[in-house]
Amino acid sequence: MAARLLEVAANSLASALAAQAGGAGRVELCTALELGGLTPSHGEIALVRERVRLPLYVLIRPRAGDFLYSEQELETMHRDIEACAAFGCDGVVLGVLDAQGNVDRRHGRALVDAAGGMGVTFHRAFDLAPDPLSALDDVMALGVERLLTSGGQRTAMGGAAQIRSLIERAAGRMTVMPGSGIHSDDIAALARQTGAHEFHASAKRVLASRMPYYGDGLGMDGGEIRTDEAQVRALVEALSRE
Repeated sequence: MAARLLEVAANSLASALAAQAGGAGRVELCTALELGGLTPSHGEIALVRERVRLPLYVLIRPRAGDFLYSEQELETMHRDIEACAAFGCDGVVLGVLDAQGNVDRRHGRALVDAAGGMGVTFHRAFDLAPDPLSALDDVMALGVERLLTSGGQRTAMGGAAQIRSLIERAAGRMTVMPGSGIHSDDIAALARQTGAHEFHASAKRVLASRMPYYGDGLGMDGGEIRTDEAQVRALVEALSRE
């Protein structure tokens, strides 16, 4: 049986280092986790690539909201993919849909081609598709190596049966990786129920501000979201025991 791997969604250099220290097998670098993740700055990508030894995939998502993109947004995505290649990233994470919610094979293929030798994960835009099995075939036709999905539910545990069906349909042609709401107390059960070998989690916590005074009511308050090394380690250990 192939070894199981935990990918951690890290929103900063500090989070990526915590993921590495906790024993993660791969980092998906993003920003704005509270919005579902957006493309990080080129400076952040460069620093993480320099200082983190794990395989590094970068989220290519130019804005929050849906996954129907304009020509200008698609151009931005192409430029960000080029930057990731220049920085020596191992892969990118992307997803594009058409107005009906189906996988946009034309623009998706162009983005995958732009990735060149980098790996590509198709992200949870997939979970909005009206026909999951047809969408799976479309994603595989793009030539990506991996699909991130919650099985169309709010959490991967809730979508475990669908995820298992997707893994069976993929039949080894592409990795199907569960993600969304995964914790150390349910990841082993999720592995058993789905048969998956790769898992995606943010393992995050909110840190209180270190500023002794922080004004209220300005819309800029709130703690920092950061990957928690202990949570990562607990997830990895739970997987290793399964």
